[in-house]
Amino acid sequence: MPTALKTSLGRPLGSAAARRLLAQDQIPAVVYGHGMTPTPVTVDRKELRVALSGPAGLNTVLELHVGSDTYPAIVKEVQRDPVKRIVRHVDFQQISLTEIITVHVPLHVKGVAKAVLAEGGLVDPVVNSIDVRATAANIPNEIIVDITNMTMDSVVRLGDLQMPEGVTVVGDPEFVVVTVVTTKVEEAAPVAAAAEGAAAEGAAPAEGAAEGAAASGDADKPAAGGKPAAGGKPTK
Repeated sequence: MPTALKTSLGRPLGSAAARRLLAQDQIPAVVYGHGMTPTPVTVDRKELRVALSGPAGLNTVLELHVGSDTYPAIVKEVQRDPVKRIVRHVDFQQISLTEIITVHVPLHVKGVAKAVLAEGGLVDPVVNSIDVRATAANIPNEIIVDITNMTMDSVVRLGDLQMPEGVTVVGDPEFVVVTVVTTKVEEAAPVAAAAEGAAAEGAAPAEGAAEGAAASGDADKPAAGGKPAAGGKPTK
């Protein structure tokens, strides 16, 4: 059953007027859809929060009261303050309860991927929501992905998701929605030990070469008494 939500007609337009409304916890909004002229309205912040507090969240089907008229509607877009994250504007879309519409649905994972954890991996949801098409009565509150049997080589693609009856997923079936990343850091000790060993091996020939050079230098020096060493030239 749709959730009732009252709106008020006749709101002033412009950014200054919007700031005054927000200061009074009245949120500027607009209602459109099915050939109707977009209608500016306001909605009470607390009443909006209560209306969307159910399990369907932003996909709650509303019974939107606009003046003397009542429309089935959903929240199509929410604009938030970039710093405070409070709602600053809402778009309501009038719908038909039998019409197929496209909505965003949260994507959640469940279970524990023991094989992934054992190898130092981490299951990583690439997105936190997906687009689906369904009638208002069939809109799911969420899409669940069971990750229990995932391994390090596993990925879950859009086409792998199990949709409830009457719901179809929107997008490229090959698009990856859940993957696995590695968090295990290779130990550096064996690499360091190998580098030290290579340095030690390189140092030994160098020392031998230095000793040989010293011996060669001694051989070229004249012997005591001015006589040349064996193989050396006489001094002048």
